[in-house]
Amino acid sequence: MNISSKHLEQNVHGWERAISLAGGLYFLAKGLRRGGLGGLLQLGIGGMAVARGVTGHCEAKRVFNEVSEQAGMAEGRSHHMPFERYDSNKEQLQANAAAATNGTTVTGNDDLKSPPAGV
Repeated sequence: MNISSKHLEQNVHGWERAISLAGGLYFLAKGLRRGGLGGLLQLGIGGMAVARGVTGHCEAKRVFNEVSEQAGMAEGRSHHMPFERYDSNKEQLQANAAAATNGTTVTGNDDLKSPPAGV
């Protein structure tokens, strides 16, 4: 599928399309009656909703679905990150922390195993 057909494919179906058409027509009529800046805003919203219902395509929905899909794929990859292995090398991490802070006093407590409460 090429990029141009991907942007034109239908992603709004059934009741969602019908509600977009009905809501769009409602906002068009309301905007025409109201007039002014508020009416113009309602005309714009109504026109976009009618176009969404007629074409069956919503670019905002396409982008949202694409971002959600990418986030899901990234979440699947995150299980392979080294942070997931914390329990298996906890002792090594504690030893490294102790070596890195050897002789350093930040809070007045040098003991890594029992830091002061409330700090």
